[in-house]
Amino acid sequence: MSRGDATRDALVRAGRELFSVRGFAGVGTEELVARAGVTRGALYHHFADKRDLFRAVHEELEQGLVADIGARIGGIDDPWELMVTGVAAFLDACTEPAVMRIALLDAPAVLGWAQWREIDARHGLGLVSFGLQNAMDRGVLTPQPVRPLAHLLMGAMAEAAMVIANGTDPAAARDEVERPLLALLEGLRQ
Repeated sequence: MSRGDATRDALVRAGRELFSVRGFAGVGTEELVARAGVTRGALYHHFADKRDLFRAVHEELEQGLVADIGARIGGIDDPWELMVTGVAAFLDACTEPAVMRIALLDAPAVLGWAQWREIDARHGLGLVSFGLQNAMDRGVLTPQPVRPLAHLLMGAMAEAAMVIANGTDPAAARDEVERPLLALLEGLRQ
C-alpha cells in the first residue's frame, strides 16, 4: 500500500469512527486529522472537504454491508431461503450504530437524497436484482420485469431501515418491520 493510500485509509477509518458516534455535524476537521494522525493538508489532498470524506465513508460502509450480506447468503441454494436470509441480514445490519448513524440518519441529509439513493442502488441493486431474478428463473416468484421490482423492493427496505434507525428501540423496530417486509415478498410468489 502506498503512503497516499495509507493516508486516505486512515482518514476514512477516522471518519467512520467519529461520524458513527457523533454524526457528521458533531465532528470537526481538526478532530478528523488528529484521529487519523495526518495533517490538514493531507485531508484536503485526498478529499475536497469534510462532506467528500463523509461520502467516502458512506461508500465504504455500503460496500461492507453488501459484502456482509453476500457472505451470509453465500452457499444458500434455495431461492426463497436466499431472499429471506438476505432481508434478515439487511435488517440486522440496520441495527448497527455505524449503519444507523452514517448510512440512514446522516447520509440522506449530508449527501442529498439523489446521491444517497445512487450510492445505495449502486451497491445493493445488483444483489436484490440477483435474488429476484434467481427466484423467478427457478419458479418461486411470478416472472415480471426485475429492475423496477428491485427498485421498489429496495424502497421498501429503505423505509424499513428508516423505521429501525429512527425508532426508540432499534432491535424491536427491526423485529416489527421484518414480517411485513417478508409479506411483500410472499405476495410475489407463484
